[in-house]
Amino acid sequence: MSDVKRVNKRAQKAGETRRRILVAALELFVQDGYGATNLQDVADKAGVAVQTIYFVFGNKRALLKELVDVTIAGDDEPVATMDRPWYTAALAADTAQDMLRAYVAGTTSVLERVAPIGKVLDGACASDPEVAALWPHDVDLRYVVQQGAAKALAGKPGARAEVSMEEAADLLYGLLSPELYLLFVRERGWTRERWERWVGETLCAQLCSMRGDS
Repeated sequence: MSDVKRVNKRAQKAGETRRRILVAALELFVQDGYGATNLQDVADKAGVAVQTIYFVFGNKRALLKELVDVTIAGDDEPVATMDRPWYTAALAADTAQDMLRAYVAGTTSVLERVAPIGKVLDGACASDPEVAALWPHDVDLRYVVQQGAAKALAGKPGARAEVSMEEAADLLYGLLSPELYLLFVRERGWTRERWERWVGETLCAQLCSMRGDS
């Protein structure tokens, strides 16, 4: 076996181990809570030695941080949300209506992944100041993402001219929130499809002109 193949095989195995640990951590954090889950539990669930988790992630806080980042992104590539293909493609749509359809679909996929871990993160931040310190508090990154979308929407045919970018960002921020998604999907039992249709129609009614509707 060549050195390149040996390195590639080693990297692939390391990546699979990392993903297995993250999957186990997500299941246990959601099921039992962050505080009640220890790294030995995660190691047992993932089928690895606990030392492997320490080697790969360092500690439980770092494991949670990567888990949240990977869950939001959908993969472990170091690409910010606003540089993701789904986001840039949605914002490049020709009309406000087309942009909202694509944007709601992409955001719903993110919410589907993120919503289960939201309460875990809230609990961890409340109980451990060092966990809370892992995320910036001076900037709401989710709102920054919605501001970018609102700015793109404002310049498209079919957008309601009387709605300011600030109001549009607020509407996107509120209606496309993990909390509202969980309320409808988990608490009220809506399907993803019903949620996506409702929130899309609601945002379109608020942000698109009737004359521009298709």
